[in-house]
Amino acid sequence: MKRRLRAEFEERRISRPIAVRQRAAADLAEWVYSAPFRLEYDVTVAAYVPFGSEPGSPAMLDALTDRGVTVLVPVVPGGEPTALDWVRYDGADSLARGRWGLLEPIGDHLGPDAVRAASVVFVPAYAVDKSGTRLGRGAGYYDRTLTGLSADVVAVVYDDEVVDSLPAAAHDVRVGWAFTPDGGFRRLG
Repeated sequence: MKRRLRAEFEERRISRPIAVRQRAAADLAEWVYSAPFRLEYDVTVAAYVPFGSEPGSPAMLDALTDRGVTVLVPVVPGGEPTALDWVRYDGADSLARGRWGLLEPIGDHLGPDAVRAASVVFVPAYAVDKSGTRLGRGAGYYDRTLTGLSADVVAVVYDDEVVDSLPAAAHDVRVGWAFTPDGGFRRLG
């Protein structure tokens, strides 16, 4: 069921015109300035660099760093899926292609526990339901990373990817927020 849903959401994302995706990325970067939680100065936030048709862009990360936020970006470790490693984001020029062609930051690896310093964690998702169930890519990196965190966890999706319900497994970690280009931040659950 999840595999079929991932394929359907991916197909819808790919079919979005580039101009629509670019506008959505710009809108997400603007919404950062009206977040319902403190995103400035001495705050640490964990985020990610969008891949393929995922919503967002490094401009969202730049909007956070412009406000003095320390931004941590994941690096996918080699081998079997485990918790993500983290590196401090120092701008789009500090990104290079990593595992699976993902853009990852170049810098000192801070280890999987670095994310515990974050008060907000932005995570990728194909979809999220109104109870906070997140449909990710399926490897489990984020579920392993999010287990036990006290941060506000925010799934970044397109507006039509906030749905009534999604299938959930026992190991799936729920998120508390959806972040969309048109609606901004929406509390879930």
